[in-house]
Amino acid sequence: MRTKNPDKAPAKSRHIDLRVDQHTYDVIANYADYMGISVSEYIRQMLMKGKVVAKEYRILNPDTLNRVLFHLGHVGGNLNQIACHLNSGGAMTKETLRDVDKATSDIFDIKKEIIKLGGDLLGDP
Repeated sequence: MRTKNPDKAPAKSRHIDLRVDQHTYDVIANYADYMGISVSEYIRQMLMKGKVVAKEYRILNPDTLNRVLFHLGHVGGNLNQIACHLNSGGAMTKETLRDVDKATSDIFDIKKEIIKLGGDLLGDP
């Protein structure tokens, strides 16, 4: 005998007949289409929860991601050159300090762009 799948939603065995005018149906259908669900599912969620929450999917553009990684590589190279200069006994000049500040600023700019592309850990854009 076959066992029931506990994760499967129960079959919808009851029917509720609801009549609306064409304009109301079009509005509901547009919202459902925007959310990526059927009209029936949209109405079910509105009745049970009072709202429909759409899942947000972030898709990273490969070109944009490559550009960000390219800039990050340059910043890393600049910091490596500064570290080699200082480790070999080079003096900390105003120019070196300015380069360190520029590299740090670039890192924060890249971080902001990555957050904008993929969202932070809380899911906010």
